Parts: sequence; structure tokens; C-alpha cells
Amino acid sequence: MLFFGRKRSPAPRLGTSRRALLRNGGLLSIVGAAPAFPHNTTEQSARHTKTGEIYEAVGVHPLINARGTFTIITGSQTLPEVKRAMDEASRSYVQMDELMRGVGTRLAELTESEWGIVTAGCCAALTHCTAACVAGTNPERMQRLPDLTGLKSEVIIPEYSRNVYDHAIRMVGVKIVEVRNPSELASAFTEQTGMVYILAGPGDEGPLGTKAVSEVARRHGVPVIVDAAAEILTIPNVHLQRGASAVAYSGGKCIRGPQAAGLLLGEKSLLQAAWANSAPHHAFGRSLKVGKEEIMGMLAAVEMWTKRDHAAEWRRWQEWLEEISAGVRRVAGVSARMDEGEQGLSNRSPRLSITWDAAQLGITGQELSKILLDTEPRIVLGSAQGSRPEEMASAISITPYMMMPGEAKIVAERIYALLSKPPRIPAPEQLPVGEPAAIAGQWNVRIDFERGSAKHVLILEQNGTALEGTHQGEFVSGDLRGAVAANFVRFRSSQKIQGTRLSYDFSGTVEGDRMSGTVDLGEYGAARWSAERHRYEMPNGVIRPVKPA
Repeated sequence: MLFFGRKRSPAPRLGTSRRALLRNGGLLSIVGAAPAFPHNTTEQSARHTKTGEIYEAVGVHPLINARGTFTIITGSQTLPEVKRAMDEASRSYVQMDELMRGVGTRLAELTESEWGIVTAGCCAALTHCTAACVAGTNPERMQRLPDLTGLKSEVIIPEYSRNVYDHAIRMVGVKIVEVRNPSELASAFTEQTGMVYILAGPGDEGPLGTKAVSEVARRHGVPVIVDAAAEILTIPNVHLQRGASAVAYSGGKCIRGPQAAGLLLGEKSLLQAAWANSAPHHAFGRSLKVGKEEIMGMLAAVEMWTKRDHAAEWRRWQEWLEEISAGVRRVAGVSARMDEGEQGLSNRSPRLSITWDAAQLGITGQELSKILLDTEPRIVLGSAQGSRPEEMASAISITPYMMMPGEAKIVAERIYALLSKPPRIPAPEQLPVGEPAAIAGQWNVRIDFERGSAKHVLILEQNGTALEGTHQGEFVSGDLRGAVAANFVRFRSSQKIQGTRLSYDFSGTVEGDRMSGTVDLGEYGAARWSAERHRYEMPNGVIRPVKPA
């Protein structure tokens, strides 16, 4: 089978239970308390024809979020209490150090932590923590960052915790030391170790989890920072109880604070040092400024977290999924199942899986997902599987906890309409027919990005229409695989770099010893590429291209 089909990975399975959160009072008495989402709220789905106009004025159409708290679709919607707090905060001037001192005190009371600060997102909290761990509040050291000469310059990270967001730590200039087991952890600590970073989630309760790592780090006097960006807020905090020095949250996800805010909780001296390394101070984190509006909005969100009826919210999400399930199951051959399995603290919500046979209904999961995203009212789903012609078993998933009242009906009606009367789906573009071009060998590649270019190398092995090989980038390399159909070629590669992977999806045409086309770079856009087969000189002075074996 040719490699040209595109598949999507399923979304993570999500969990169920919530911790009982206590404590009342505080900021809400100033800004005025209102019923917590989702009960008796004045926010309605009809906002698409009202508040959505601000986006439509610049040619952007709002979405119904049935996927969850992803920054690319703007996380969550701020609570009404948060909106009011931000508006009120915008109407006065304050001294920022005094403001954070007062907010830190209140956050400590609300969260039962030693201290708290508000940052410009969770990644900013990680950056400020790193700067604080390597420079403290020594002004001379702070001004030299990211030059770490003579400073603690290493951060230990368990291998399972490497991720795309640890760039927020690396940007300070530190060297990452990966550890894969307790033995490597024990020997990783040196005089240069300034911090340990752990990504909350699967693995943080294992042999290199927060509790185990914190016990070792404490003996060396090294702080442990936990990244819990998409988690619910636990009070008392589970990560601090396991021994972490600080824990960072995204403010604009399940806590429903400002999208451009984060929350950092933990040891007072460390957090105060993190604040000193951030704006308004003239230090490395000056560019990661958090404003008075975000600070007070984030505090309001934490105040509301302790007041929201989380059990009632869960029941409402279940009701929405049941409404959607009942609507789509009216189509013969469609089944729906609600999943409430316990899957940790991150993105905690029930989830609905809808499945069908596209050969029977005439529309695949990926086709349905794309139509929902491209037509009004626009809906973004949690995941979609099924592509023609090779994978007709189809499924989509719906995560309700960022949906608004009234949207379940819209989602149910839209999915029912597409499954019961699918539009005519154009047949997939036919591949050229003929003898596959012979392209084995080494190819020198030039990639022209939107801005800038790079020289890469491809080593291709060919077996009929199938391709395998290696893609060598400027700094890293990875395996590739793909296929050839006549003079059309397509192959994909994946290259591990730092805490993430770079994916390249090449497609193009072959003309003898030359190839060219486009390459899909995922979230980084697209680029043009061209390649020439490597040529070498024979002993008799004749120059020939490398040919397939």
C-alpha cells in the first residue's frame, strides 16, 4: 500500500474525579460575586452573532470548542468574575511590587501554599524559576543572563519529562541533563546543578516522579519545579505535598483566568526571586511582562476556583454529552460512548466517542471534522480517525469542558446532519500511473522557508514503490519513509531535537537526477524544496550521479 494516506493520532483519554476545594471570601467581595459557570450564566452560545463580530471585523470566524484547552484555539473563556476584575483593575494605577506582594499573600491563603505569584503564562513561570535558580536575586548575576559563566548552569530533567515547552527553561542558557533511571539521577547532581524540572502527568508518580526526585534533590539543596499547565488546581497542592519547591499552572486553561496569565505556587523565597527576575524589573524576564489586569484577573479566577461547584459542572458536561449522543445515535450504524475513566489531573473532563463505518454512511471521521471546522457554525473536535480509501472505520471525540451553554444542541445537530446526509465527497486525487522513478541514492536538498533557507541531505533506499532512508538536517537526523508513483514522490521524516520532534512531509515530482516540491512543516507552515542527486568522480575523471543498486 502506498504511503500517501494521512492519519491523525487520537486525543488523550481524559479522567473524571475532582478534589473537594474549600475556602471562601476575598477578592469576590470587591468585584461582586456572580453564579459560577455553567449555572444560570448570562453567557450564551448566541454570542457568535454578537460578541463574535469583533473577530469577524478582521475576517476571523469564532469556533465552538469541543476539543479542550489548547492555546492554538485560545485556551478557555474567562469567567465573568475575571472579566469584571480585569476591567476594574484597568481603572487605577498601582505600584507593581506592592501589588504582587498583596496578591502573593492572598494566593497563599487561597491555595494553602507558602506563596504565589502571577506570571505571563505557564512558560513564563518556568523561565522566571530557572533564572531565579541560577542567578537568585544577585543583580550582577541577573544582568549577565543568559551568560552563565561561573553560575549554576545545568537543569536535570527525567527523560519522560522532556517536551516542547522546556524551551522556556533552555532559553535562559542552561544545559539540560537527561536522566532515565534512579541511578542516573543520583549521579547527575553536580556543583553546576541549579534546578530539576518535572512535567506533571504520566510518570510523575513513578521511580523518577516528583516525590522520589525531590527527596534526592533536597539532599543537594536543589529546587524542583513541576509543570502542571493543564491540570486542575488541587488544594492542598498535590505536587508541593510530594516535595516540589514550586508548581506552575496555565491561568487560561481549566482555571479560566486570563489567557495570557500563569500561576506559580511554592516556596516564598524562590517565588520572590522569580518575581525579581521578571518585569517590571530590568532583568532577563523583562520581556515576559504580566500586567495589573492579568494579575487581578488571575486572582479572581483562583478565588472562583474555591467557590465553583465542580460536581455540578461535571454533571452539566455529562448532560451535554448525553444530548449529543442521543442526537447522533438517531443515524443507523452510529454508536456513541461516554468515557469517564480516571486519567489524572490534566484536562479532566468526561469525553464522548462517536464511531461509524464510513463505507456505509459515506463520510469519514477526518472528512466530517474538516467540514465542521470549515463551515458555519465552526466546530473544532477533540480527534478524528478515518480516511478514504484505506481506513473507513471512523470515529470522532468530543470534550465538553470548554463548551458554552447552548452549544451542545448545535454540535448534535451539525454532526447528525452530516452523518445522515453527507455531502458529496470528491474522490481522492489519483496518483500518476507508470513505472516508478528510480530515486535511490544520496540527494542534496535545499529547503526555502518563508524566511531563510537550509541545506539538508537525503539517503534514499527504494524497493519498488516503497521508500525508506534517512533525512539529515542541519543539526539532527531521523528516519524517513514514503513511496513513489511514476514521477510523483512523497515521504515523511521525524527528527528528535531537544524535548520535541520536527516533522517534515515532502511531496513533489522527479525529473531524472532532480526533485522538487513542497514540504509541510506542521505548525511551522510550509516551504519549497529542491534536490539534486549526489554526483561523484570516477577514477577516469568521468562525473556520474549515484545510481540505485
